[in-house]
Parts: sequence; structure tokens; C-alpha cells
Amino acid sequence: MGDFWVFGYGSLMWKPGFAHVETVRARLYGYRRALCIRSHIHRGTPEHPGLVLGLDRGGSCLGLAFRVPGDLAGEVLAYLRARELVTNVYLERRLPLRLGDGRFVEAVVYVADRDHQQYAGALPAERAAEIVASAYGQSGPNVDYVISTVEHLRKMGIRDHWLESVATMISAGDEFRA
Repeated sequence: MGDFWVFGYGSLMWKPGFAHVETVRARLYGYRRALCIRSHIHRGTPEHPGLVLGLDRGGSCLGLAFRVPGDLAGEVLAYLRARELVTNVYLERRLPLRLGDGRFVEAVVYVADRDHQQYAGALPAERAAEIVASAYGQSGPNVDYVISTVEHLRKMGIRDHWLESVATMISAGDEFRA
């Protein structure tokens, strides 16, 4: 296997955790970043799940593409699968990306499995904010996850208006807090 690409749209962008030789802004068409995955452990509980990011169908998503040397394929794919496929709520796919310099490449991408019990579906921003504001898991408050994600995206010059609106709602006041 030669060099290959991996697409990051959330924490993978600022904390990839694997060796790579090139990082480029990239756009994935046909999928959007969304709080569409119920979190039963890290940002919620089975009784009161929180929400974490997934790639859901529709729109497009701006993120980062990482080029991985082919001789590290086994190691990097094992790491990614251990990180992303813990509950199998994500599906590993190879999808085309458009890199910031205009090149098109195929990349390993983890998309939401719409048939999985943790898939929350397309939520209105108000409902997502309500869920996030009151969820807490082993990794802390769900609010911290969303606010941190928005801050990281902004630092990278990436705007996600829907996610920003959720963050604004949960930061604005107590109306969502249980």
C-alpha cells in the first residue's frame, strides 16, 4: 500500500495521534459535521446520553487531510480503528476529498452509521443545545466538549455555523440546564 490520506473533522484535526508527513485543509462533499452521535460514556450516561460529533449525510465539511506514509499503514489504521470504532457507531469509508490546493484524493473517513442505536439523527440546534447542556460523562460535561470543539475550529480558521449556534445557545444562559 502506498501513501494514503485520513480526513479529520473533529478532535482528529488538533490531536491526530498518528504519524503523518503532510497536513492540508480539505473538503468532504456529501457529508456534514453534526452532533449526531449519542455518547453513553465520555459525554453522557446510558440513562442521560450526551452528543458528540459525527459525519452525517448532506452538505459538505471542511477539515484537515493527513497524508500517511504507506509503510505505516498497518500501524495507523490499527490506531484509528481502536480510536474510532469502539462502539461501531462510525463506518470506515474511503471517500474523495478536495484538498485546499485543488487536488482530489481518496481518504479514510469515519462517517456516522445511521442504523446504529447511538445515531441521534439530524437535530435542530435548540434540541442539540438542550441535550448538551445537561449531559455529563466520564470525560466531563458535554458543554465543555462542544465549546472546546468550536474554539479549536475557530483557531484553525474553520467556521461551522450550526455548531457555533449550539455553542452560543448553551453559553447564553440557564434555559437549557436541567
